[in-house]
Amino acid sequence: MGSAEPELVAVVGATGTGKSDFSLDLAGALAASGLRAEIVNADAMQLYRGMDIGTAKLPVAARRGIPHHLIDVLDPTDEASVAAYQEAARSAILDVQGRGAMPILVGGSGLYVSSVLFDFRFPGTDQVVRQRLEAELLSSGPDGLFARLREVDPEAAQAIGPHNGRRIVRALEVVEITGRPFGAGLPAESRPWTPATVLGLVAPRDRLVARLDARVERMWADGLLDEVRALMGKGLGVTAARAIGYAQAIAHLTGELSRAEAIGETAALTRKYARRQVGWFRRYPRTTWFDHDDPTRVESALQLLLNHA
Repeated sequence: MGSAEPELVAVVGATGTGKSDFSLDLAGALAASGLRAEIVNADAMQLYRGMDIGTAKLPVAARRGIPHHLIDVLDPTDEASVAAYQEAARSAILDVQGRGAMPILVGGSGLYVSSVLFDFRFPGTDQVVRQRLEAELLSSGPDGLFARLREVDPEAAQAIGPHNGRRIVRALEVVEITGRPFGAGLPAESRPWTPATVLGLVAPRDRLVARLDARVERMWADGLLDEVRALMGKGLGVTAARAIGYAQAIAHLTGELSRAEAIGETAALTRKYARRQVGWFRRYPRTTWFDHDDPTRVESALQLLLNHA
């Protein structure tokens, strides 16, 4: 691909569209064309050690010998930070490029992906404002805060959703201390951090829903409850405990939800999350989209990358 430093490739799309398999297939195709590739994770929950089944994390044996970065780098008691992730991911990408390989950024956590791809700078914090908002979250839950966010920054509210209290607090904090929307300067308006080719995977809504529902059932069948039981024994931080699937498994283990209710709620929240992902990534400029089951998608993506040489 020429003598220039290998560019960055990003594989994005809703959960359940096959991003992991596609990225592995693409890395293999690149290797066959003479260019090594390494994968950089952009799934926020796959940063956590021990959270494997509920995040559809690829086991090491299934990674086809392709190096993966930023998987299993946090304890479940840690609180993930987009700002810290941005620094770590960009460092990993530069390291991969420095080895003469192509970095493939893969994941569906929109804010995390955006923080890497775009000239994305994080406003400071105000401890007084933050503590006031966190106290309100603790005393009243996220509903009132989310309603406020929807009024002052509907774009951020749509992207974050009503359940992630920590990110709702952060968004309201930014709005209050900057006077600007938390979503200001997000993908459509942002300059790129570095040249990148963005590849997106899509699936028809009815097919995606069926895949997501089957995926949730499979996770429970594969031992999600045992995984969560072990994690609870070691301790879970706020972010890990509120992850989709994990929160419902905890509720079942503590007797708050039946198994059927927990699975149903997990499936419903996964479908809502996928809708938000579709909306988020659709805003990305100059993305090349492929159907998730297009048999030519890897070959077409490879040709696109080779043509950029």
